[in-house]
Amino acid sequence: MIGYIVIALILLVVLFAYVATRPDTFRVQRSMSIEAPPEKIFPLINDLRKFSLWSPYEDLDPAMKRTYSGKLSGKGAAYAWKGNRKAGEGRMEVAHTSPPSAVVMRLDFVRPFEAHNIVEFSLETEGDATKVTWAMRGSNDYFAKLLQLFFSMDKLVGNDFEKGLANLKTIAEAQAKDEAPRRRVPRLVSAG
Repeated sequence: MIGYIVIALILLVVLFAYVATRPDTFRVQRSMSIEAPPEKIFPLINDLRKFSLWSPYEDLDPAMKRTYSGKLSGKGAAYAWKGNRKAGEGRMEVAHTSPPSAVVMRLDFVRPFEAHNIVEFSLETEGDATKVTWAMRGSNDYFAKLLQLFFSMDKLVGNDFEKGLANLKTIAEAQAKDEAPRRRVPRLVSAG
């Protein structure tokens, strides 16, 4: 019996030591090509009221309470939410913009656990399309390192980013199509 306890304690020490060696930071990133110019996509990210039109996190709680503060868009625009267990509670604020190519936000979670991360959006022209990259980075405390042994942060958050970018693509491409100049069709004149 004591042998099992000693083995269990050794395994716990090895596990705790291994967890301590895990990276102190994380980064999750996804990209998608959108058939619209950066000037049409940028406002959908930079204005947090429009951001909520395509964010996959808006679907987590239909009764979520939302509060907007600061500027309408750009640096200083802020959005706070309080929702159910899935949505949690937190706040995000635009920290920096570089129209129409970049938006950086501070993302602070209160519930289900406290976390402070940086979210970055970059928009890069690729011919008639724009490559939009959504990334999040932050620090890993010991508890986060332990959780990441069992749950892939890249898969959990990355799947949400993919869904959000697909939503953004749908909206931006529809807007770009609606605003595209219409070609004039020449009138045919019959001879004779």
